Amino acid sequence: MPAELRDLRERAPLFSILRKDVASNGPTWLPLLLVLGAIATVAYADHRVVSISLIYLYILPLSVGAIFLRKRISYSLIAICILFHYFDSPRRVSWGLRLFHDLSALLCFTFVVYVIQRYIGQREALAKMVRQQRDDLLKDLGLAAQVQRLFLPVAKPAIAGLEIAGMMQPAQGVGGDYYDYIPINAHTIQMVIADVSGKGVPAALLMSATAAAMRVEANRDRNILELVGRLNAGIHSVSDDEHYVTLLLAEIDAHKRTLHYVNCGHNPALLLRTKTGTLERMDSSCPPIGLSPDEICEQASEDLMAGDVLVFYTDGVTEAENRLGEEFGIERLSATVRSGSSLSAEDLMSNIYNAAADFCGDHFNDDVTILVVKCDFDSSSDS
Repeated sequence: MPAELRDLRERAPLFSILRKDVASNGPTWLPLLLVLGAIATVAYADHRVVSISLIYLYILPLSVGAIFLRKRISYSLIAICILFHYFDSPRRVSWGLRLFHDLSALLCFTFVVYVIQRYIGQREALAKMVRQQRDDLLKDLGLAAQVQRLFLPVAKPAIAGLEIAGMMQPAQGVGGDYYDYIPINAHTIQMVIADVSGKGVPAALLMSATAAAMRVEANRDRNILELVGRLNAGIHSVSDDEHYVTLLLAEIDAHKRTLHYVNCGHNPALLLRTKTGTLERMDSSCPPIGLSPDEICEQASEDLMAGDVLVFYTDGVTEAENRLGEEFGIERLSATVRSGSSLSAEDLMSNIYNAAADFCGDHFNDDVTILVVKCDFDSSSDS
C-alpha cells in the first residue's frame, strides 16, 4: 500500500473506532456496520412489539461490539441503546417502572461489556507477551547458531597430496552435526565427523560439548583409540542415557599413504578406489560414545592410492525422503560418488548435497554434513 493511502487510512474515523488488532486485518467498516445494523434491528423490534420489553436483546450487538470496537465506543453504544428504548418504546408504563428497566439494563450491559473488554485485554496482553518471548527465543537461537558455527573449521587444511572439502547444513537454526580437521604435522591430519542423537537445542548443546572436547584434545596425545576413550568418558559425564554421539575419527598420513580410523556407530564412510572402481564401506566397530563409561573400540587401517576418494556423511543425507517416503539411501549416494569421482573435492561435495536436495525437494528432516577427501598424491612419489 502506498504511504499516502496508508496514512489516510490511519487518520480515517472508522480506523480509530476499531481495536488495533481488528483494524489491521480485513475491512475496517464491516464490524461497525454489523453492530450498528444489529442495534437498529433490535430498536425496530422493540418499537413494534408492545406487549413485552425487548431491551435485553441489545446485549447481543453490545457483546459483539465489545469484541471488535474500542472501549470508549463500546460504552457509548450502551447509552445509545438505552436512549432508543426510552424514546421509541410505545408502551405506556409508569415512570418508575421505565426508569427501573433502563437502570437495570444499563447495569447489566455495562457489566457484560466490562467483562468482555477485560477478557479481550488480558488476551491481547498474553498474545503480546508470547510474541515477545518468541522474538527473544529466536534471537537467542540466532546467537546460539553463530556460536555453534565457531566450532566448525573456517579454512581448508594445507596437507600436500590431499584435497579436502566439508560442509554442515542444520535442519533447524541449530544442529547436532559436527565435523572438523586437525593437522598433526605437515603430512598427517585427523578428521572427525559426528552426529548427536535428536535435534534442536539439546542436540546442539551436546554437539558443542563434543566440539569443545575435540579442541581440548588437539594439544594432547593424538592416538585415536585413546582419544576416543577420553571423548567417551567426557561425553558420558555430561549426557543422559537418551543422548549419545555417533562419531567417525580418521587419520590420514599423506606421506605413508595410510588411513587409520575408528567408527563409533556412525554411518559407514565410503572409500572409492578409482583405479579399480571398487567402493568400500568403513563400517562401525563399536557403539556410539556417551552410552557407557567404558568404550572398547577397534582401529581399522587402509592403504591409500592416488585418486582414491573418501566421503564422510551423516544420516541427514541418506535418510532424506521424497514425497513417496522413499529415502535417498546409500545406493544413490554411492552412485553419486562414482559419477563425480573425477571432480574436485569441493564440486563432489556440492554434487552430493544437490543430489540429496533434489531428491527430497530441498526439505531435509535432519542436519546434513558432508566431508570429502581426494588423494591427489604426486605421480613422482608413486614411483
